[in-house]
Amino acid sequence: MARKHHAPYPSEFRERAVRLVLEDGLTANRVGDDLGIAGETVRQWVRRAQIDAGKREGLTTDERQRLRELERENRVLRQEKEILKKAAAWFAKETGSTP
Repeated sequence: MARKHHAPYPSEFRERAVRLVLEDGLTANRVGDDLGIAGETVRQWVRRAQIDAGKREGLTTDERQRLRELERENRVLRQEKEILKKAAAWFAKETGSTP
């Protein structure tokens, strides 16, 4: 199922929701209800904050971003490699040589 992309909430809003859970001890559902968002959204923000703070296992936000960048770069390099292979084969055929 495709993910729906909505405009992200401001970082101050997310940080406030996380603080209400982690520091004030409110449940994610309660915070979500109070702020008019889904409790699961608040839970995800709390998990992300805990990972970024090193209090929970997982890739940090920076590591996830770097991984996405590397995967994108890898995809482009593979496409370029395939284009070069096809071009080399075409030139070899045109000139009668073997690649």
